[in-house]
Amino acid sequence: MSQALATRENAAPNTNRERALKILSKSIYRELRQNGYEPKQIVALATELISLVTTDIKEDSRLA
Repeated sequence: MSQALATRENAAPNTNRERALKILSKSIYRELRQNGYEPKQIVALATELISLVTTDIKEDSRLA
C-alpha cells in the first residue's frame, strides 16, 4: 500500500467523525430549540460541556 493511500485511509475516520459531530450538533440544537430552550440556555449547556471537557483534559494531563 502506498504511503499516500495509507494516509488517506487513516484520515477518513477523523473526517467522518468531524462530519458526524457537526450533524449531531445541529440535531441537538434543533431539538433543544423545538423544545423551548432559548439560545442563552443552549449557550449555558455548551459552556457546561466545555467545562467538563476541560476538567477531563486537566485530569488526563496530571496522570501523564
